Amino acid sequence: MQLGTFPAPQNFLRRNRILSGLSIAVLVVEASENSGTRVTASCAADQNRDLYAVPGNVTDKGSWTPNTLIKQGAKLVATWEDVWEDLPSQVRLELETEAGLESKADAPASLLSEPALRPDEAMVLEVLHADRSLQIDEILENQLTSSEVFTALFELEMTGRIRSLPGKNYVRAL
Repeated sequence: MQLGTFPAPQNFLRRNRILSGLSIAVLVVEASENSGTRVTASCAADQNRDLYAVPGNVTDKGSWTPNTLIKQGAKLVATWEDVWEDLPSQVRLELETEAGLESKADAPASLLSEPALRPDEAMVLEVLHADRSLQIDEILENQLTSSEVFTALFELEMTGRIRSLPGKNYVRAL
């Protein structure tokens, strides 16, 4: 297909194949059973591209393709972070560099400036790691009272700086 080709229906299949071929991954949010998005997802699978899908209500016709793709092995996602975290680190690094968004290891991605941490929050955040979780008992071993730790954990989780995991485990957010 040449640049400037008229968007005629007979060109959609080729266009979808080209789009998926140029992509690192394909994310399907909504698509009916016979949509072009389903064709794009099929092309992506044939081209060994990562395939992600956002689940939808089973009674909604627009959820047929994403729900079916999930059943067939597409990665289920709920937020953009699910896709971002799944991308190979080299791809994330290249995208950050291209966008001029080199991230600092300690700072979460945000468009707003981060409010300053209180001393107890800073102490708890310093103990946590992004690559391994700590159980609440390990966090409580610091020089803070249990109420200070629980308050700091709550505030840090509400601001997206940490995540709580099952079993009262906590990890620093990426």
